[in-house]
Amino acid sequence: MKMRKAHNIPDTTELKEVFDTEIATVYFYDNIVIVEAVEGITLSYKTGFSLLVKGLKYLGNRPWIYISNRVHSYSVNPNDYKYLDQVPTLKGIAVVNHTESGRKNAQLEASFCKKPFKVFDDLTEAYHWGKEFL
Repeated sequence: MKMRKAHNIPDTTELKEVFDTEIATVYFYDNIVIVEAVEGITLSYKTGFSLLVKGLKYLGNRPWIYISNRVHSYSVNPNDYKYLDQVPTLKGIAVVNHTESGRKNAQLEASFCKKPFKVFDDLTEAYHWGKEFL
């Protein structure tokens, strides 16, 4: 059964899977993973570990790009990027922010991450960057 896309991504890639949890909704478009965290949550290694494990089991050994689509306001522990740096199949991180302060915060977060990390204003641009990067 073909799933309906949750995002306006101008591509033929179909939405393969959705994980809906208490901390985030995670959308799998082949090897592009879009995460939308819940309003007010603190997203960290501790709160997100089980979700990361579930996602890695789903993805297997395929290379993938993580896109944080920040449609809600929440906190991130930037020190925890060191754990994502240890995931060999994760090839890059994109953060989509819709406010100037959000963009500045994401640019600061980038300094904590060793993986390719790019900040975008638009989800479609982030998605295309991810596809090209892979």
